[in-house]
Amino acid sequence: MTVRKNQAVLTPDEKRAFVNAVLELKRTGVYDRYVNAHNYYLMNDSDFGNRIGHRTPSFLPWHRRFLLDFEAALQRVDRNVALPYWDWTADRAANSSLWAADFMGGTSRGRDGQVLDGPFAYAGGKWAVTVGVDRRTYLRRALGSGGQQLPTRAEVDAVLAMPVYDTAPWNSASSGFRNHLEGWRGSGVHNRVHVWVGGHMATAASPNDPVFWLHHAFIDKLWADWQARNPKAGYLPATRTPDVIDLRGTLPPWNNVTPADMLDHRRFYTFDKP
Repeated sequence: MTVRKNQAVLTPDEKRAFVNAVLELKRTGVYDRYVNAHNYYLMNDSDFGNRIGHRTPSFLPWHRRFLLDFEAALQRVDRNVALPYWDWTADRAANSSLWAADFMGGTSRGRDGQVLDGPFAYAGGKWAVTVGVDRRTYLRRALGSGGQQLPTRAEVDAVLAMPVYDTAPWNSASSGFRNHLEGWRGSGVHNRVHVWVGGHMATAASPNDPVFWLHHAFIDKLWADWQARNPKAGYLPATRTPDVIDLRGTLPPWNNVTPADMLDHRRFYTFDKP
């Protein structure tokens, strides 16, 4: 069984194995398929039409399956690799070990945001951005951008205390746990992290930055934590609803996956902490 660990407790060998597997997916062109997919669905999701991966109840099951697919691709390179998660309520600084040169790298050039160190720096020759918002081929960040701080534990706990998964109108105006975690209402949890990292993470092509996977692995963990706290509060909507994916609806681009299939993460992996 795959165990997803807090990135803060990874050994040097575990960090190296994860980075090497990511670089191999990039080398073979597999990685950019995931960037393209995320870019496509975010750009096409709308509050007022069909929505699949964002601004919608299926935000959490869609990303759970997206992460599972990516993790499986990593494990085809190295079967011992698992997705780590970044607990940004604890590792909140731009000089934390997450951003060290042996892992994500972090130093960026002020004038254009180019990441200058670590395995994903353009100068290293292994990480050219090919799916982007412009023609620049280097990874960009602006840690601490947007004038915001990363979400706090108190803010996360307030979201986890919400007893209802989602509500009408099932978009970015909704009340409930999903939308407050996604960040269109309340303290802006998930969205704020994308803005704080800045650069490519603040665009639809956010998986260009490998920290995307660590961020979403933690969002997925928070969903699992909410499910454990609220065992009787299921996915909503449970029945057919215009423009959104109900409990038994199909999650594109997968032909045979529904939100119901994604509810129990323990079928696929566990986390190192409850």
